Parts: sequence; structure tokens; C-alpha cells
Amino acid sequence: MVSTDRLLAFAAMSFVLIVIPGPSVLFVVGRALAQGRRAALTTVVGNTLGAYVLIVAVAFGIGAVVERSVLVFTVLKLAGAAYLVYLGVKAWRERGSLHAAVTGGGAGAHGVGGRRTFWEGFAVGVTNPKTLVFFAAVLPQFVDRAQGHVAAQMLLLGLVFNVIALASDAAWGLLAATARDWFARSPQRLSLVGGVGGLTMIGLGVTVAATGRKD
Repeated sequence: MVSTDRLLAFAAMSFVLIVIPGPSVLFVVGRALAQGRRAALTTVVGNTLGAYVLIVAVAFGIGAVVERSVLVFTVLKLAGAAYLVYLGVKAWRERGSLHAAVTGGGAGAHGVGGRRTFWEGFAVGVTNPKTLVFFAAVLPQFVDRAQGHVAAQMLLLGLVFNVIALASDAAWGLLAATARDWFARSPQRLSLVGGVGGLTMIGLGVTVAATGRKD
């Protein structure tokens, strides 16, 4: 399996990359501002599991296809971007009802809504082509092929990355949700926060669509 020194080196590199706010952090913060702490943490779990699907894909060779195919990369990128914009527009349109949802504590918030939030986070995580290409390019660098079980080594490295990402994204989500709770004391302020959260997700979707390789 992966040697201790390689594992620690990968963990250190992952930590540096993860703590810097990126697409996942912005998405979680947007969800926290728009819908609160529970939705943010549910989104983090869904997003993390979605990202791990990409790690499994890389471990078993699919990542190389996306890394070399402009068409596949572009399709995944645009699909993820469109979904982020959709979620942002949805949050913007529902911003006026946030105060009632927070103060009323409707039952639906913990049922179907929670499952839907989870799957929305999963969809964003699994359609992030930059994450896929990153893993396809970086994971092999920390694998000791002489030890064999290359796929298992990649899965272990990916798990380390996801554990760090889960903790970091959850911290960002809780911080953003705490600020949202302060705004919740006023319907106007909460509506503003919901709108900002929606616009953040829309902006993130546009950014994802406009960036990336163009060859």
C-alpha cells in the first residue's frame, strides 16, 4: 500500500489546496446563506461523496479518458455549470420565503427536502470536471507502483483528500450558517442573504462554464 511518507506528503498538499476557498467552498457557503446550517452540512456530505465517485473513476482508468478528451471534459463542465446556475436561480426565487421557513420549522425541511439537498450536492460533486482532471493528474504521482494494488492506493489517497475536504467544507458551511442566523432576526436581512447565496451559486456556475482548458 501507500508508504507513510507519500501519504503524509499527499495529505499536506491536499490540506493546502483545500483550505483555499474554491468551487466546493463557494457552493457550500452559498447553500448555507440561502438555506441554513442543515442544508449546508447535507450539501457537504453529498458533494464529498460525489467527489469520491470521481476518485473511483480515476482509480479504474476513466479519469484518463476525460483528461484527454476535450468533448467529454466540456460536456461534464457545462453540465455542472448549468446545474449550479439552476440551483442559484432557485435559491434567488425562494429568498422571500426563507424567514417563514426558519421560524416555522416546517416538517418538510427534514424529509424530502433533506434528501433533495443531498442529491443536489452529490450532483455538483460528481459533475466537477476540474476535480476529475486534478485527481487524474495528481493521484498517480503519489502511488508506489512497485507495491502493486495501484487502484487501491489511489482509493486510499482519495479518501484522505475527501476527509480533509469534508472537515474544511463543513467548517466553512457552519461559519456561513452562523452569519445567516444573525440575519434571520430580520426578514429583510434574511431575504438579502438568501439572494446573495443564490447569486453566489449562479456566479460560480458561470465561472465554471467560462474557465478551464480551451484546446
